[in-house]
Amino acid sequence: MLKLALLPLLCGCVLLVDAPTSAQQPQPDCKEPQTQTDMTICAGQDLADADKALNAQYQLTRKALKERDAGASTPNLKGGEEALLKAQRAWLGYRDAQCVSVGFQARGGSMEPMLISTCEADLTRKRTAELKALVDSLL
Repeated sequence: MLKLALLPLLCGCVLLVDAPTSAQQPQPDCKEPQTQTDMTICAGQDLADADKALNAQYQLTRKALKERDAGASTPNLKGGEEALLKAQRAWLGYRDAQCVSVGFQARGGSMEPMLISTCEADLTRKRTAELKALVDSLL
């Protein structure tokens, strides 16, 4: 009787040990994704790349505004860094909310996460360009 009770537990343990980890999962070919899962994974990777570029540009822009603030001759010419921080926080809220609304095109479906990630990546690239333009205008 005890053997019968332990059998499901042992089988479950074997399944857990034999289950592939995410590191073992093959990465999709993002040049030509074949399944919706692949498209969603690729959209997430695209967002991660766009976010990395945004973070790098944000740091450059923040540094430029901080230096400008430090060199300002009067207090009313300072505040660029603080304004950037406020704008960036507001932009993040806008991006996330906007992209959730875009996701409603496929609400509850397997495409929804891909639509959201694609929207976030697109808006993130646009924001990166805006931050670069801001720095360029300071030079």
